[in-house]
Amino acid sequence: MKNKVIELDVREDLKNKLEPFEKITLAIAEVDIDDVFILHAPFKPVPLFGVLKAKGFEYKAEEIEKKHWKVTFTKRGASK
Repeated sequence: MKNKVIELDVREDLKNKLEPFEKITLAIAEVDIDDVFILHAPFKPVPLFGVLKAKGFEYKAEEIEKKHWKVTFTKRGASK
C-alpha cells in the first residue's frame, strides 16, 4: 500500500494573522506510520518540531526562499 502524503500551506493564514495550529492538528490526525506531512510556512516552525516529535514524527526542514520554508514530517512512532 502506498504511503499517504498530506500537504498544508499556512503562509496565507499567518500573513492574515490567523493561528494555523488547529489546521495542522487536523492534518496530522490523518497521518499513519511512514506517511508524510508537508508543511509550508513563512518561517522555520521550530516550536512545532518538539510537538510533532512527541507524536512520533521526524522532520527535515528546508528554506525554499525568503519567507518560504518547507518542512517534511514523516511519522515513525506509534500509530494514532
